[in-house]
Amino acid sequence: MPHDESPTARALLALELLQSSPGITADRLAARLGVSERAARRYVGILREAGIPVASTRGPYGGYHVGRGARVPPLMFTSAEALALVMAVLEGHHDAADPATPVGSALGKIVRVLPDPVAHPAEAVRRVSTRGPDATGPDPATTAALVQAAAAGRQVRLDYDLGAKGVRAMEVDPWAVVVHHGRWYLLCWSHFRRARRVLRVDRVAEVTVLDGAFTPPEGLDPLETLEEHLAEGWSYEVEVIVEAPASLVTGWLPRSLGRPEPIDDRTTRILATTDEPDWYAAQLTAIRAPFRIIGPRELREAARALGQRLTEAARGMDQDGTFD
Repeated sequence: MPHDESPTARALLALELLQSSPGITADRLAARLGVSERAARRYVGILREAGIPVASTRGPYGGYHVGRGARVPPLMFTSAEALALVMAVLEGHHDAADPATPVGSALGKIVRVLPDPVAHPAEAVRRVSTRGPDATGPDPATTAALVQAAAAGRQVRLDYDLGAKGVRAMEVDPWAVVVHHGRWYLLCWSHFRRARRVLRVDRVAEVTVLDGAFTPPEGLDPLETLEEHLAEGWSYEVEVIVEAPASLVTGWLPRSLGRPEPIDDRTTRILATTDEPDWYAAQLTAIRAPFRIIGPRELREAARALGQRLTEAARGMDQDGTFD
């Protein structure tokens, strides 16, 4: 523990240890604090002077514990703890950035009482565009660095893990960080590829903010752009004709499943790409109107197999135990 840490900070740490380990002895408390036993007792005295009821029990099974009526100490978060808290709330509540909702209002109150060096990155992460529940998130500090660079319009250099291909260093314009159905993504412009790219934030190993500035595309909608990007560049080219207007099709299928193009007022063409025909066929069951799969052949076969499985699953059973 740093030697220049204040007595108050050590007393608060002592309180945390007392609350998390009821019955902790003076020697164990001293060891956890990295101080002498005499100093540990002094920090307990500081807590008592502050009105916190710290009781002690003598004997071989004795120790310190905090009694009822303890006053809650001020919230003290490290930057990493604050960012992790904000990200965890975003994962479970995609409307956490909206102060009008109960979750958004509560999160805003926490952010407002944090010190500026901690509050700024936490608030930046809170404002990311979200859709759907998220799975395990990426490193909070990495995420905050990308979000803050995007908000400030600053270019970044990052190390990106390509799996078996190793780690690649790249310089990008970080347009936006977006949470979408289980993943945190960085929507950016790659200076090496001279093209728009979508990177997984959990694969970003290191971020360095550069002096160069950038301006994102005018009218950029991060969620919409991300979903369009996720529907492009895969192995099989998909074409589906739906007997419904595009306004309805858009409500049934997310943009990540394709681009709806009106053929006329009552018919829509969906164009997309996929690497997983079986998965894509299952997504098409969300369409609530007649439709035809023009291609590819693999998608038609996957849809046929899925239909057979659903038909078999829906069969009734007669009283004699046989399927009808």
